[in-house]
Amino acid sequence: MKDVFKLCDVIRGTSLALHRFLRHGHLEKVYENGLAHRLRQAGIKVEQQVPLKVYDEDGTILGEYVADLFVEDCLIVELKACKALASEHIVQLLGYLRACRMEHGLLINFGAPKLEIRKFKL
Repeated sequence: MKDVFKLCDVIRGTSLALHRFLRHGHLEKVYENGLAHRLRQAGIKVEQQVPLKVYDEDGTILGEYVADLFVEDCLIVELKACKALASEHIVQLLGYLRACRMEHGLLINFGAPKLEIRKFKL
C-alpha cells in the first residue's frame, strides 16, 4: 500500500474494530499484538518493536529508538494504553519522527473508554 493517508485510514478502522472488541483496560502489548495481527490479515506489512536509527543533523548515527509498529516501511505507529493522551506522548512521537527522519506517524491510545488517534506529519 503506497498512499500513506489511505494506510492511516485502514489503521484507524482496524484500531476502532479492535478497541470495540477488547475495550480498554489491557496492557499496551495486547493492543500492539492485536493491531499487528489484524493489519497482517489485511495484507499490510507490519513489523513490531523495530529498531530505527536516530541521526544527528550531520547524519551521524546517535543510537536507536524502538518503534511499537513500523508499517509499510513509511509509518511509525506509537501505541499507548493510558487514561488520555498527554502532551509528552505527542512530543515523544514528534521527536522520534525528527530523529529517525521519518515523515509520518500515528499516535493511538487504546486505554481510554473512547479510542484516541492522532496523525502527525513533519
